[in-house]
Amino acid sequence: MTVHLHWFLPTGGDGRTLVDRHAFTGGALDRSATRSVSGVRAPDIGYLAQIAKAAERLGFEAVLTPTGTWCEDAWLTTAALAQHTERLKFLVAFRPGVISPTLAAQMAATYQRITRGRLLLNVVTGGDSAEQRRFGDHLDHDQRYARTAEFLSVVRGVWSGRPYDFAGEHYQVEAGLTALPPDPPPGIFFGGSSPAAGPVAAEHADVYLTWGEPPAQVKEKIDWIRGLAEERGRTVRFGIRLHTISRDSSREAWTTAGRLLDDLDPETVASAQQALGRSESVGQQRMLALHGGSRDKLEISPNLWAGVGLVRGGAGTALVGSHAEVADRIEEYHALGIDHFVLSGYPHLEEAYWFGEGVVPELAARGLVAAPPSPPAGVPAAVGRPASAPGGAPLLVAGGR
Repeated sequence: MTVHLHWFLPTGGDGRTLVDRHAFTGGALDRSATRSVSGVRAPDIGYLAQIAKAAERLGFEAVLTPTGTWCEDAWLTTAALAQHTERLKFLVAFRPGVISPTLAAQMAATYQRITRGRLLLNVVTGGDSAEQRRFGDHLDHDQRYARTAEFLSVVRGVWSGRPYDFAGEHYQVEAGLTALPPDPPPGIFFGGSSPAAGPVAAEHADVYLTWGEPPAQVKEKIDWIRGLAEERGRTVRFGIRLHTISRDSSREAWTTAGRLLDDLDPETVASAQQALGRSESVGQQRMLALHGGSRDKLEISPNLWAGVGLVRGGAGTALVGSHAEVADRIEEYHALGIDHFVLSGYPHLEEAYWFGEGVVPELAARGLVAAPPSPPAGVPAAVGRPASAPGGAPLLVAGGR
């Protein structure tokens, strides 16, 4: 069985550093503490289109677009980017607590028609109450997951094309209807590590998505969700969210990873860890536990580096190594049952090419993906790859600052 490769759209900004341009205090933006960070690229449509086009050219199936206060809206941004691409799918992240399920079903159906079937959905329940309150949501952690289950029941119900009634604790719908159902219905990606999340994934998800933990821990999650799904007579596929730093040699990759830490002083790390430690997300706490806020022993498993999680929330680990080594780790996760790999790297434009031109041929040689797409006749394979400055440092083509 082949694997599905996806990339990421940095709609909150991109660059050559892990330092976030937003500073947080008590779960809220502290404008007086916001840092001026060099090498940051604004998420304008020109730059995001470069990434989307590169992902499509390199053979990625889809791109994940995040959701949250510091990101551009995923629905609107990807609808615009669909006009710049032909085959690339968009894995649109959104929070069910801030939109009607019937309206979301209608939006998804419209999106499928105008993009000719290029929508996938990433349902994000939300693990930070402070973030949820910004959008007017005051439910606690477990209630949010219960609401997500109802939300997805309604969405699938109204996609049937027939009037659908639903009476739950959080939603009451009378004759809900999507007059023109999506064809095909978008696949639903869903993640969550808490006891409240497991049954929702087992009942409603097409793909259960986990952040990049060591293989033994990932296997535990797969076994957990698979068992819950089997109890319900369902089959769930599995995906993993990881960063990548892949180079022609292992030494070069690890040197690049080390450079990402150069801007991180102890105060920055401590402040980020304190803020992330307040998250209600069980998955976030599992990410923090991988490194404990320390720069020591960040390689927590062969070629799995936890440095990103020192200051960044969400997916905090990266596959680091030569192209063959990164392919080895993907093959190892795939053997556990992972089919979907949602990948990213800093900066996202350059790292897409490093992975697409380095790792994808390795995976193709092993029969895990189709052969990389050939460039148009007469066009060199590396057209569109960022140029290199003296010393090998990639240059941004356009759209950055």
